[in-house]
Amino acid sequence: MSHATVTPLQSRKASALKGRIKVPGDKSMSHRSLMFGAIALGKTHVSGLLEAEDVINTANSMAALGAKVEKQPDNSWIIEGVGIGGLKSPQGDLDFGNSGTGVRLAMGLMASTPLTARCVGDASLSKRPMGRVTNPLSELGAKFDASEGNRLPLTLHGAKDAKPITYTLPMASAQVKSAVLLAGINTKGVTTVIEPVATRDHTERMLKAFGAKLEVKQVGTARHISIEGGHELKGQVIAVPGDPSSAAFPMVAALITPGSDIVIENIMLNPTRTGLIDTLIEMGGDIKIENRRLAGGEEVGDLHVKASSLKGITVPPDRAPSMIDEYPILGVAASFASGTTRMEGLEELRVKESDRLAAVEAGLKANGVETSSGKDWLEVKGGTAKGGGVVVTHMDHRIAMSFLVMGLASPTPTHVDDAAFIATSFPGFTSLMNGLGADMQPEAK
Repeated sequence: MSHATVTPLQSRKASALKGRIKVPGDKSMSHRSLMFGAIALGKTHVSGLLEAEDVINTANSMAALGAKVEKQPDNSWIIEGVGIGGLKSPQGDLDFGNSGTGVRLAMGLMASTPLTARCVGDASLSKRPMGRVTNPLSELGAKFDASEGNRLPLTLHGAKDAKPITYTLPMASAQVKSAVLLAGINTKGVTTVIEPVATRDHTERMLKAFGAKLEVKQVGTARHISIEGGHELKGQVIAVPGDPSSAAFPMVAALITPGSDIVIENIMLNPTRTGLIDTLIEMGGDIKIENRRLAGGEEVGDLHVKASSLKGITVPPDRAPSMIDEYPILGVAASFASGTTRMEGLEELRVKESDRLAAVEAGLKANGVETSSGKDWLEVKGGTAKGGGVVVTHMDHRIAMSFLVMGLASPTPTHVDDAAFIATSFPGFTSLMNGLGADMQPEAK
């Protein structure tokens, strides 16, 4: 998949943002509901699915592997699964577009079934390393013919008789953990993942809901997640709440734009995903969680956010896994805070859609913000955001949205070179923001 149409956007200083909004469904849950439904018996009914390009690519891939995936007239989706071991070799390439989550989890799903599939992605995804997933899946018995540097395009040959493994994650990665656990579903015996640092636990929660025989134990400071293979999953009814990573952008926009007062409804509050909310509150952000409730095994609530005077803090490395996608927008928030904000434990940002840490720093500097960085840390000096710069997004949706938010409170407009990739995770972002009072507009190419 490629975007032939480059879409430069600019964002101007806004008056107060006001209103109640809903952001798109959670991306992590959307991917997983499609995949788990594809290998379950019976039908899985999903409402609130994020209909962004990344997730639609996952839906198309599951259909190509043999599941029946259909959107309903009421905008819900029904997935008719094939049972564990029932996936078949697709006729053509599986195109995951821009989605690292989609391709890495799908490789796990396929690794313990004797099929052959060629996985491809866009130019950005094709630069991202896949060895972190292919290494443990090779231990299970899958084989991979990858492009140079363990990158896409990549052909997977699933194992006929997969062997269970115990795998200790060398880095904090929910994607790698999930890939190994998914391979374990169709592997005889018990497959165990040991994570020294806890990561998002959507896979564990949702697999249990589907009926997987899965156990989580705390051993010292590490989590041991074990799955016993050979147990069929059963189709479920899933209501996907709003994505906290998408909520991050209007949340920060309201905090930094004077006079703002907004409510973001129905946001997932899984504790492995609320690191940014905790950090912004620690910085002095006026964020209140209202109407807390449980939905689909996940805690959800409404975020009531008002403009605030933020102050710089040190964000500890152990918080990184719970907010790894939110550091670009935190960098923007920090540029409007008083004092210096230091973020640690950011090595994972080097291998996102872009070298996201370098892209964030370059964007901040282009807009007058004073920064310094190392391999796994970034410091941002607050009160220095001037705007006026052109941000190179590197086909990264979160970089584009973050710097469009910056323009709402900068003295001069900010510009992003290409906002087309926002559609991979947050279709309708600019219209939603402009509905609150923002001023984000296309500019001449």
